[in-house]
Parts: sequence; C-alpha cells; structure tokens
Amino acid sequence: MKHPLVVGGGLVGLGTAWQLLRSGRVSGLTLLEKEDRVGAHQSTHNSGVLHAGLYYKPGSLKARLAVEGIREMTAYCRERNIPHEICGKVVVAVTEDEVPRLRELESRGHANGLQGLRWLGPEELREIEPHAAGLAALHVPEEGIVDYAAVCNALKSDIEQSGGRIMTGAEVRHLQETPQGWTADTKAGDFSGDFLVNCAGLQCDRVCRMAGGETSDRIVPFRGEYYKLRAESSRLVRNLIYPVPDPKFPFLGVHFTRLIGGGIEAGPNAVLALAREAYRKTQWNLRDIGDIAGFGGFWKFLARHPRMAWDEGLRSMSRKLFCRSLQRLVPELREEDLVPGGAGVRAQAISPDGELVQDFRLLPGPRALHVLNAPSPAATASLAIGRAITWRILAG
Repeated sequence: MKHPLVVGGGLVGLGTAWQLLRSGRVSGLTLLEKEDRVGAHQSTHNSGVLHAGLYYKPGSLKARLAVEGIREMTAYCRERNIPHEICGKVVVAVTEDEVPRLRELESRGHANGLQGLRWLGPEELREIEPHAAGLAALHVPEEGIVDYAAVCNALKSDIEQSGGRIMTGAEVRHLQETPQGWTADTKAGDFSGDFLVNCAGLQCDRVCRMAGGETSDRIVPFRGEYYKLRAESSRLVRNLIYPVPDPKFPFLGVHFTRLIGGGIEAGPNAVLALAREAYRKTQWNLRDIGDIAGFGGFWKFLARHPRMAWDEGLRSMSRKLFCRSLQRLVPELREEDLVPGGAGVRAQAISPDGELVQDFRLLPGPRALHVLNAPSPAATASLAIGRAITWRILAG
C-alpha cells in the first residue's frame, strides 16, 4: 500500500491518516472531507470529555481502545500544547437500585485497567463536589476535558507536514473500484488510492454501500441537546458529575461537564434527529427521514423502548423536565440557572433486530476497511482507533 484514500475528516479519520503516515509504510495519502473544515460534526459537537474507559464491557474494542486512547490522546495534547486537563469525575448513585449498578461499573473499571478508582460515601462525595448529592459515588481520577477542535487542527497540520493531502469540500458522490484500487468522484474532483478507509461517521453506512460493502446495520441519528449554566451558577459544579447510566443504552444520561474554555455544560439528552446533521430541532432532511422510516430495525427499537423515547422527547421540549433530571445530581440547581447551549448528533448504528450496536465496528472489505460504529468514546480513542486500523490494514 502506497497511497490510501481516507473518507472523513473527523477525529477518527484524522487519527487514522496520521497513524498510517507514521507507520513509515505509506508514501502518500489523501483524506477527503465533505465540509469546508475538518472535525465539523461529532468531533467538535460534543462535551469535550476525555473518557477513561469506565463503562465499556471488558474485552470489547471500546474498553481497550478507550483506555489506550485517553493515555495516547493526553500525551499528544502535552506534546502539541493543546488545552486539556485531567480533572477527574464522579459518577453518582441517587437511588438504592443504582448502587449495585455503580458497583458493577467499579468492577468494569478495574477490569479495564483504570487506576485510582475510589468508592465514596455522601460526605466524601461532597468533599469533591460540594453541591452534589447521592447515596454513593465513584471517583474516576483519570477522566478529563480537552479542546477537541484544537486536536483536529493539530492533526491536520501533522498530516500535511508528513506528506498527506487533505481535501475539504470533497463530498464523495461515487466510489469505483479499479485494478489499482479506488477512485472517488467528489465535488472537488476525482481522487484515487490503492486502499479505501471509510471513516465517514454520520454517513459511514452510505459510504460503505457506495463501495459495495455489505452491512445490514443502519446509522440512526440521535441529537444530544445541551444547556449551559449561567455564570453565577457555575459554582454548583467543580468538574464532571455523571449519573449511573441505564445499562440497556449506550447513552450516559444528562450530566454536568466543566468546559476547557470555561463554563459548565449540562446534558445531553438523546432524541431522534430528523436529519443526520440536525443540530437544531427545526432541521430535517427528506432522504434521512426516509432512511429511518424504511428501516425495520428502528421500529423494533422503538417498540422495545417506547418509554425511553417518550421521556427523551418530553425532556427535549421542556426545560423544566430537563432541569428535574439534573436536580437528581445537584438538588440546588434551579430552572432559571439554565440557558440554551449547543447540540451534537450521535452516529449510532442499529441492527435489523432493533438492537443498538454497543461496540466499535470495523468491517473489512476488498482493499477497504469501513468504520461502521464509532460514537463516544471515539473522540477520546481516536488515535488508538487509528493505530488499530493501521495495524489491521498493514497486517493484511
């Protein structure tokens, strides 16, 4: 392989391109990004958290690559002088039934190799987060916050300085396999490579099918909406405060995050988006709606979890209900403390039987590899994901 073609300029695509170039076995590389800048979607529409690998099933790709990824990402940020901080977080059990689930998270954390986990009682919790309340909590000292936009820009610079080429405004319209590899017809012209790496995030399943790949899973977009705390209310949160998540879903529940640039963010929820890039409630896309409506796996998911879908929809429409969820963690919070924030869209793969795909999914193909499920913690793990992809490609 001399000249891979990478589709997608988010953190996973950038991390993969950088790792391929670092391998010394690539003499050229082209990365195609449909927007006018790198990191335009999931990579920078998130809460900026460095996830240490607490939640993920031991032995899974998510578990291994999150643990490796946070250490690799932190080292990269130190080397490139990118704003970041390992501030730690607390995961809080509010009800009796959440306590054994929190114990299970503690066990997972130990199994995944996290260091310094500490079980907290109510008084110990208040020493770390004076305004938080719960029956018990788990302190995760390795978690942190980072400026992911700065990471994207640093990776872009490193790729270009290493001989890679990044083409923005290059939305892929058609992929053609050739005797030499692949040719991509894009809005910026035609580009060729001898190996295709699909890191297209919210569009990854479509790019896979465009390349003749077979995947029965479908990306279903879930919008995560945020509020911010007013400046005078920021005293209520020191760092990161999370609930105990529902184990049936890959969503972590609404939580509090201190941002690397200042301020406190609260959220996100998880509501169905009517477009794959719908950052506002009023945005919709007829093709994306048709994809959702015509996918049986979505309706099976909805039939299996109607209460969750209903509750998330109501919370999306009501600041009062959103605040009530947050008050479980910080009872002093008031509705007037919240002002509208931003939003992100999670590229979540769902199987035809209605199950949320829980792990990262890498699908090999003829002279191709498709990243078909890489939601959170993919930002944290992006350099480790890129290294794993590089190993798979070069070993093959």
